[in-house]
Amino acid sequence: MYIAVGDQQGVDREELRGTIQNDVLKEYIARNTFIYPPEPSMRLITDIFEFCATEVPNFNTISISGYHIREAGSTAAQEIAFTLADGIEYVEAAIDAGLDVDDFAPQLSFFFAAYNNVFEEVAKFRAARRLWASIMEERFGAEDPKSKQLKFHTQTAGSTLTAQQIENNVVRVAYQALAAVLGGTQSLHTNGKDEAIGLPTEQSVRTALRTQQILAHESGAADTIDPLGGSYYVESLTDELEADARDLLADIDDRGGMADAIESQWVQRQIQDVAFERQREQEDGERVIVGVNEYQVEEEGEQDIEEVDEAIEQAQQESVAAVRADRDDEAVEAALAALEDAARGEENLMPYLVDAVKTYATTGEICDVLRDVFGEYQPGSSL
Repeated sequence: MYIAVGDQQGVDREELRGTIQNDVLKEYIARNTFIYPPEPSMRLITDIFEFCATEVPNFNTISISGYHIREAGSTAAQEIAFTLADGIEYVEAAIDAGLDVDDFAPQLSFFFAAYNNVFEEVAKFRAARRLWASIMEERFGAEDPKSKQLKFHTQTAGSTLTAQQIENNVVRVAYQALAAVLGGTQSLHTNGKDEAIGLPTEQSVRTALRTQQILAHESGAADTIDPLGGSYYVESLTDELEADARDLLADIDDRGGMADAIESQWVQRQIQDVAFERQREQEDGERVIVGVNEYQVEEEGEQDIEEVDEAIEQAQQESVAAVRADRDDEAVEAALAALEDAARGEENLMPYLVDAVKTYATTGEICDVLRDVFGEYQPGSSL
């Protein structure tokens, strides 16, 4: 859709910049918002790699996500290892599809969570960066320095925010954001304090934004690269996390790679075991959550809660109906038929997707065409 709008406005595709998440493996691991089985899903990803390498070279074609893995319960070392293992799977799939590693790897990006242990999180980001550089050079023979760079976005950890004493969440978000900046993030999302209750209010959004701006302009944390580099504690933590992540990657390799490790449910079990243990520690009081199992208050004041006007849904439905009424239905049918033919073959699907969008085919209509060809993945079936 973004490319189609650019074409309509006469913008050279080489000038288009941005990032799409597009990481389907983490869906099978932690988030469960997939549609298609893994093989055609991986085809969509490698088609995007190939298309963008020539058509949209300044676009980050995937954001390989450890955030959802961590939010599902993983440790910091598991977040590194499972995220980079997903990255390895994508790189291998692209190479198997005939792409040169240095043609697409510079446009890979990553997405991590930032949790409360400031020093561990800083070390995690440093370890991930070192490990990815060595993987790209040693395993895949990448030569372009940009292919070895781990560019990453960070989001503060929603699962750490509490419905009790929600003002405490402002402090949690600030510390998490500080860890991300000290760890070298290129991009940052700070959560609203009311994450555990619902969508953020305008006030909580502003506070989250101001947290970033104070870090950027007043704290000095962003004024130098790797400000904690050389700290004995941070360096030793970095070495420890990198070693633990390497052990996990070796275990994944022994299991046949990330796809096989996901299929066997091994990855999911590793995360679930940690999540269960963390919950047990919290319930037994071994892990203090301020305002939840310690330092509680008997009464809390009323909180503003964001409410979404149902009229917005009605307006959006009417907008889609108006587009469908005004579009050229024959052009839509022809574009969708061409997409279906391409999906049944081996052509790159991206040009057909862009053409379908230009006729104002909806996302649902496009997904249904691919669903008819690829099928729909059911959890528990073979990956």
